[in-house]
Amino acid sequence: MTSNLQIEPVSYPFGSAEGVALHPAYEEARDAPGMIRIKLPYGEPAWLAARYDDVRLVFGDQRFSRAMALDADVPRMTPHKLDGGIIMMDPPEHSRLRKLVAKAFTQNRVQQLRGRVRQLAEDLVDAMVAGGRPADLVEHLALPLPVAVICELLGVPVADWPKFRVWSDRLLSTSETTAQEYEANEAELQEYMSGLIAARRAEPADDLMTALVESRNEHDRLSEAELIDLCDGLLVAGHETSASLIASSVFVLLEHPERLAELRADLSLMPAAVEELTRFIPLSHWQGFPRYATEDVEVGGSLVRAGEPVVSDFASANRDPRQFENPDVLRFDRKGASHLGFGHGVHHCLGANLARVELQESLRALLSKLPRLRIAGEIEWKVNMPVRGPRRMPVSW
Repeated sequence: MTSNLQIEPVSYPFGSAEGVALHPAYEEARDAPGMIRIKLPYGEPAWLAARYDDVRLVFGDQRFSRAMALDADVPRMTPHKLDGGIIMMDPPEHSRLRKLVAKAFTQNRVQQLRGRVRQLAEDLVDAMVAGGRPADLVEHLALPLPVAVICELLGVPVADWPKFRVWSDRLLSTSETTAQEYEANEAELQEYMSGLIAARRAEPADDLMTALVESRNEHDRLSEAELIDLCDGLLVAGHETSASLIASSVFVLLEHPERLAELRADLSLMPAAVEELTRFIPLSHWQGFPRYATEDVEVGGSLVRAGEPVVSDFASANRDPRQFENPDVLRFDRKGASHLGFGHGVHHCLGANLARVELQESLRALLSKLPRLRIAGEIEWKVNMPVRGPRRMPVSW
């Protein structure tokens, strides 16, 4: 068993955010005799869980806490810290809030939305074609589809999406913004959401926001701050990762023409293809939200002392050859271990079922309507963002 006291932390994250390849340092971390120590630009050093089994342990074991991060010098990419919300909670408080939202994202509920998602995807592809080539796939499909879906589900006017797109970018960015600028941006988003919540109180509708408002008003299961934070989080998280996954999946398929041809010839492979793409694509450049040990715990041959943080890297875990045969090979007939692309444990992504449907229907529309789809220029990748993927992706057909 290794001890953290003698280990000099290495700088994290590793490599560039461009493309979908993982830096060799992740393989080195997986092959290390224990976990390695890392240092992000801000906050205290942390352990890095890079192997599949280690990541599952940290995210699934109740001896690791998210809530402890609120009072710690948490490892992070920015000077400012997250100040709360469901992502910073442990059970039972986390369970209480998650239960209120989870029913909107069940598999049955999402399958009921599939027809609407399919129509949106087809309409967006048709509009992109009508606008002429080349076209930016992110601007015309990858971004507006999940934006429209989460807006309709939550009850946010789709016409307002440019506003919260700006707020989302600023909140997630690691570029040089002061704590005051970050707080001002967060306050603008909360003020906007407070106005929508007030409107739902006055005129209820058949949407998720109304259901949450009624839970707050009638059952007192939500504080006002929790209600606002939940709606903010759903709005931001509900489009950012899906948009990146859609664009990155198209990029990967175009980089693997044999797999693209295989899928185009048999669309029944779509569910398996989406699972493999989600495993294969590193959807983040780094992992935030470290877990803190509530007691001494052995992980991957290293002793994590009580009060120490562990950063778990899902992208590295999804390329672990101990779990996935030839993990750097894209294949749609893969069996065995489930990927960790949507997380694990109590914080498993609430919108995973919805993200799957959005990706399936986006790819279906593109493959059906654009048999000669291709990259038509230089791709601009996101930088200074936790979510990894194309910001601009010119395509032709």
